[in-house]
Amino acid sequence: MNIVCLDMEGVLVPEIWIAFSEASGIPELCRTTRDEPDYDKLMTWRLGILKEHGLGLKEIQAVITKIDPLPGAKAFLDKLRSETQVIILSDTFEQFAKPLMEKLGWPSLFCNTLEVAKNGEITGYKMRCQQSKLTTVKALQSIGYDTIAAGDSFNDLGMIQASKAGFLFKSTEAIKAAHPELLAFEEFDELLAAIEGAL
Repeated sequence: MNIVCLDMEGVLVPEIWIAFSEASGIPELCRTTRDEPDYDKLMTWRLGILKEHGLGLKEIQAVITKIDPLPGAKAFLDKLRSETQVIILSDTFEQFAKPLMEKLGWPSLFCNTLEVAKNGEITGYKMRCQQSKLTTVKALQSIGYDTIAAGDSFNDLGMIQASKAGFLFKSTEAIKAAHPELLAFEEFDELLAAIEGAL
């Protein structure tokens, strides 16, 4: 029994925080898990910048509704889901993901949730579990699944390395150089072929 676990941002859709950074004119917000391995540190820093600029959930959601999946992402996902089970494992939040999931044809998504005040200020966030991607992959393996994983960032390495097959996709030169043992792809047809080879 196989199950494919995919990262979302940078793999299937553009990075939400980069899009919001560009839309809001706040360059500091373009920092992502490709740059900062410590997710808690990254999110605490982001929330501080939002507070400083008086920006909340509504402003971010307005940008997200304009984001489209990466070219070829939906066709890739549709083909993959016709061949095996697929779960998107993301460190994004329920409050961000819905319009993107709709554009991708409602795949299964495991993610986190934001804590939002009545005035729309994002006051905190709740992770589903510690090291959510690695923990989820290990849980799936414990109930009889072989996992195949793909992602682009530091926070994807645990699930990639723990899976029977794992790939980097649209990753950075620094991450690829640090992990030459991992096959790295840039195109969806290459990733699909690699996953199919592992099934």
